[in-house]
Amino acid sequence: MISAGIAQARTTTPTNPLFRLHAIGCAIAALCAGMPLAAHAAGQRASEPGEPTASIIVTGTRVSNRSVLDTASPVDVVSAEALTNRGVTEVAEALAAALPALNFPRPGLTDATDTVRPVTLRGLAPDQVLVLVNSKRRHASALVNVNGTVGRGSASVYLNTIPAFAISTVEVLRDGAAAQYGSDAIAGVINFRLRENRSGGALSVNAGVRDTTYGFNPGAAPAGLALNAPTERSRTDGGTVTVGGWKGFSLGEDGFLTLSAELKKQQHSERSGYDVRQFYAKVNGAFDPRELTANRFDTWSGEPELKQATLFANAGRTLDDGRKLYAWASYQRRQSDSAGFFRRPLQDENIVALYPDGYLPLIGSIVDDYSAALGTSWTNNGWDFDTSVVYGKNKLDFDVSNSLNRSIGPTSKTAFYAGGFGYQQLTGNFSAVRPVEVGLAAPLNVALGAELRGENYQLWAGEPDSYRYGGAVLASGLPTAAGAQVFPGYTPANAVDASRHSVGAFIDLETRLRPELLASLAARAERYSDFGSNLTGKLALRYEFTPAFALRGAVQNGFRAPSPQQQYYTSTSMTFIDGVAFNIATFKPGDAAAIALGAKPLEAEKSVNYSLGAVWKLGPVSITADAYRINIDNRIVLSENLTSTGVRQYLQTLGLTGVGGGRFFINGVDTSTDGIDVVLNWPLRKQSWGRLDLTLAGNYNKTEVTRTPATAQLSALNPAPILFGRANIVSLERGQPKNKISAGANWKGEAWGGSLNVTRYGEVVSAGTTEALDFVLTPKTIVNAEARYRLTAATEIALGADNLFDIYPDALPASLNTTGAVPYANRSPFGRAGRYVYARLNYRF
Repeated sequence: MISAGIAQARTTTPTNPLFRLHAIGCAIAALCAGMPLAAHAAGQRASEPGEPTASIIVTGTRVSNRSVLDTASPVDVVSAEALTNRGVTEVAEALAAALPALNFPRPGLTDATDTVRPVTLRGLAPDQVLVLVNSKRRHASALVNVNGTVGRGSASVYLNTIPAFAISTVEVLRDGAAAQYGSDAIAGVINFRLRENRSGGALSVNAGVRDTTYGFNPGAAPAGLALNAPTERSRTDGGTVTVGGWKGFSLGEDGFLTLSAELKKQQHSERSGYDVRQFYAKVNGAFDPRELTANRFDTWSGEPELKQATLFANAGRTLDDGRKLYAWASYQRRQSDSAGFFRRPLQDENIVALYPDGYLPLIGSIVDDYSAALGTSWTNNGWDFDTSVVYGKNKLDFDVSNSLNRSIGPTSKTAFYAGGFGYQQLTGNFSAVRPVEVGLAAPLNVALGAELRGENYQLWAGEPDSYRYGGAVLASGLPTAAGAQVFPGYTPANAVDASRHSVGAFIDLETRLRPELLASLAARAERYSDFGSNLTGKLALRYEFTPAFALRGAVQNGFRAPSPQQQYYTSTSMTFIDGVAFNIATFKPGDAAAIALGAKPLEAEKSVNYSLGAVWKLGPVSITADAYRINIDNRIVLSENLTSTGVRQYLQTLGLTGVGGGRFFINGVDTSTDGIDVVLNWPLRKQSWGRLDLTLAGNYNKTEVTRTPATAQLSALNPAPILFGRANIVSLERGQPKNKISAGANWKGEAWGGSLNVTRYGEVVSAGTTEALDFVLTPKTIVNAEARYRLTAATEIALGADNLFDIYPDALPASLNTTGAVPYANRSPFGRAGRYVYARLNYRF
C-alpha cells in the first residue's frame, strides 16, 4: 500500500540518538561494573507447572515474604492464567477486565492513538501511573496523545508491548508511591513480573472474528435526496489470529532462560454509520444518480488493521561466588493502519481526477520498541545488594496512504512518509537492603538506593511533499491547505533532538512497632537537569486488631516530572485565512509564540495522597476496602487551540507574522479525586469438582477540577481566549466511568474448565462546548465467557466470546452526528467493536 518512495524517505530518519546519553551511560556502566547485586526485584522464580503459587509480592514493599493481604497499601495480583484465558490477547484489556480501578479505553479516528492506547488508574491521567518490569522502570511510548481522547496531552507506557506469555504475575499497587519509585507514581504502580521457568513450555493459537449487529441514528439527508437510510447493520469482520508461547531452558544447575514470542494479525473492524451528506456535485441542478449507489458506510470507526511481532527473553543464574546475574530483553514491531474521515468527491480536499468517488485516507503507524536490562545481586555482611542497567527505546514512523496533497494539484502523490519521533531511556539502579535489630517487635528493614536516568526525545521531518505548499488553488481562486490530507507531515522546523538526565536517592524503612502495628516510612530526593529538584515522602501504617481484621492507611506527597514529549513535541500545519497563509502549530513551551501567549517552562506536577482501608479475612474469603483522596496541583495539560482573530493580531503586533496561533503544554490545572475500591476474593477447592475462584470488585471515583490555567497575556485580549475550556474540564471530571463493578469466576476441573467475567461500566460523559452539547453514555454491562476442555494432559481447547451479548454504547443522536458517519462517542470505556467469538488451542510441554 505504501510506495517505494516512502521506504526510501524513511532511510534518512535519525537512527542513533543514543549519543546524547553517552555520558550518563558511562556513569551507569561504571556503577554496575563495580557492584554486584542481590536478590533482584522479581524475587522468586515463577512456579513450575503443577506447583502451587504463593501470594508473595514485591511491589510497594522491600521486605521479603510479604503477602498481599499483609501490606500497608492495597496491591492486586493478576496471574498469568487470568491474562491468557481470554479471547482478546491484549494484556491491557485483560487487566481492565480484572481490575475495576484500571481502565483501558479504545478510541478510534484518533491517528496513532488508535493503536497506542493508554491505560488509566483511579481515573487519573495515563502518565500518572508508573509501569515497572521486574520492579525496574519501563520506558514510555514516544507518542504524546494530542487528540480529544482519555489522556489528552500525556505520553505513557504502552502495556501491550509485553506479551501475556512472558508474564508470571502482574502486581498493581493502588496507592501513590513516588517516594518509593520516583516520578509518575501518583495514581499507583503496575509491576510486571516475568516468567522465570527453566523447563517446560507452552504454545497457543487463538483465532476469532467479530460477529455483531449494531444500530445508529443516520440523521436527515439533504432535501430532495431520498436515501432511505437504514438504522441497523450486521457485520462479520475484525478477524484476528494470535500465535504465541514460551519455552524454558536451564542455565547450569539453577539458572534459567525463558523465551516468549507472539505473532498477531488483526483485520480492521468497520463500525461506520450511514453518511447522509451529499457526495457529488449536482448535474444541471439535479442530484447525481451516483448518490443512490455510493457506499455510505465510509468510515473506519472501530479497531485498526494490525500486524504485530513480539519477542521477550528473561534469564538469570547464580555464579560460583554466590552472585546472581539476571537480564531480560524484548523487541516488538507493530504495523497498523487506521483511518481518518472520508473525503467526499465534491469536497475541496479532493481532486476528482485522482479520486472520482472520494477517498478514505489511511494513517500507517510503524512502531519499533526495544528494551534490555542487565543486573547483578549479591549478599555481604547481612546486606542484599542490587545494581542494574535498563535501556528502553520506542520509535514511531508515520506513513499516509490513499491520500493527496491538495495544494500540489493533480500531480500529487497519493502516499507519503510523514516523519516520526522516538523516545529512549537509560536507567541505572543501585539498592541495598538489610534487616536491623533495633529492639522492636520485628527487625527494622532498611532499604537505601540511588537511580541515574537519562532520556532522549527526537522528532524528525517527513518527505517534503507530506508538508509543503504546492501553490494550487481551488476553483474559487482561493488557496488550499498544505500537506498530506489527514496527517500533514512534520516539517524540518519541527525537528527536535533533546536530552535530559536526573539523579535520585531514597531511603525506605519498614518494621513492626508492635506485633500488631506495621509501619513504613519512605523518602526520596530527585534532581532533574531541566526543571530542578523534588523531595517526596510517604508514611503508611497497618494495625491488626485480630488475625481476621486490620486497618491500613497512608499519607504521602508525590510528583510527576514533565515528560520530554510534553516539553519538546511540536507540529505545524499551514492553512489560509482570507487568502493569507498562516502556520497553526503545537508549540513547544519555549517557542517564541508560546512565550508571547504566556507559556512558561514546565514544572513538576505535585500531589498529596490520603488513603484509609480495611482488610477482612473470613476463612478462605478475603475482603478489602480502601478509600482515597488524591489532590494534584499544577497538572500539565494541552491548551485549547488558540486561533482566534484576537490571538492572531496580537502575535502580529509582536512581530510574529505568519503565525496563526496554536496550542501548547502548560501547568495550571488543580484536581481533587475521591474514591473507594472494594475487592472480595473467595477461592473454593473441592476434590470432587476442582477449583473455583470467585472475585467481586468495584471502584467508585469522582474527580473535580478546582483550578484552571490562565495567562496575563491572553486575559488582556478582548475577548479573552479560553486557555482550558469546558469540554476539557468535563473530560477530566466525567470522561471515565464514575463507577465500575466486575464479578469473575474461574473454574478448573479435571477435564473441563471455564471462565465468566461480568463488568458494569458506570456513566460517562462525552463533553461538548456547552452543557446542551454534552452526551451522556448510560451504564452498560459486558459479559465475557469461555469454556475449556482438556483433550490430553498437555492439550486443551477453548471456545468463548468477549462481549457475549453484543453490547454497544449509546448511539449519538443525529444532532451530535450531523454527517451520520460516526455513530458512537469516543468516550466509550469498552470501545465500539461488538461481540468477538473465538477458539483457542493450548499445548503445554
